[in-house]
Amino acid sequence: MTPSQMDHILSLIGADIQRQDTNYRLAVKPKQRLVVTLRFLATGESFRSLAFAYRLGRKTVADSVYMTCRAIVIKMMETQMPRPTGAAWREIAEGFWGRWQFPNCIGAIDGNHIVIQPPKKSCSQFFNYKKTFSIILMVLVDADSRFRMIQVGDFGRASDGGVFANSALGRGMNERSLNVPEDAPLPGYGQHGDVPFMMVGDAAFLLKRYLMRPYPGSNLSRPRNIFNYRLSRARMTVECAFGILAAKWRVFHTRICMLPCHVDTIVMAACVLHNYLLNPRDREPIESQRDGESSLESVRHMGGNRGPREALHTRELLCEFFNSPEGSVNSVHNV
Repeated sequence: MTPSQMDHILSLIGADIQRQDTNYRLAVKPKQRLVVTLRFLATGESFRSLAFAYRLGRKTVADSVYMTCRAIVIKMMETQMPRPTGAAWREIAEGFWGRWQFPNCIGAIDGNHIVIQPPKKSCSQFFNYKKTFSIILMVLVDADSRFRMIQVGDFGRASDGGVFANSALGRGMNERSLNVPEDAPLPGYGQHGDVPFMMVGDAAFLLKRYLMRPYPGSNLSRPRNIFNYRLSRARMTVECAFGILAAKWRVFHTRICMLPCHVDTIVMAACVLHNYLLNPRDREPIESQRDGESSLESVRHMGGNRGPREALHTRELLCEFFNSPEGSVNSVHNV
């Protein structure tokens, strides 16, 4: 984060984290509250350690972190993660086609476990299959690994598919209330009919008209292996997003020891800052991710093969497209 970026954030949230001086003490300045919060997110240090480093009380540090993260979410969420419009969905789809050669894709979806200290009297609600206590961060990202929609706070014991089905994104896609564009033909393949705009996910999600998942099993035919490979390339963006998030904000490499409600706020603030720092005006394009994808032999997924007939038809059509001259990666790059 550059000094100018930090000053810009301070100009947005400064009034919300300003407190009045009293006869007994001077209030902590907004800039110091922001610095302490960024240090906490970037290192994952304990509040006690930060209190020694900045010569503040432990409770003052904790209040500063909670207050600043809440202000970041309130003031910056709308601008950094606006509700997608029809034009925005089309822009995302163009990004996936131009960058990852997956057509009509409006995002890659996945869930990530945020490890927390087990809350009191929570029993096994937060206990997940990794044998840790966590909450789930469910995200939809675009072709540049920016978060477009997030949901935070579901119990760690829940599955990614269950969290998505009960989320605002899942319900909105089912009800078609999210301004997703109407079906459109595949590039250079329009004679085979229109294809819906869809998200891509792994085997944890159910196959749906608006959500593509890989073919299950390991002994697949070459065309199906190619489909899994192409879907895996598009889905890498969400894995990269989680990697970038944890690399910049190393608090996610630690066990976060606070109440779940505070963890939710901190996670949302980190996601907002992630988008802010990935602003195209402030960064160089990430070109190296296109090379070095996994080979076809390594693309293997487990899971059932049940899905609506229309979704199965769409997946078969995409499989044919990826194995045709119009949809191959080499032809797209040559164009």
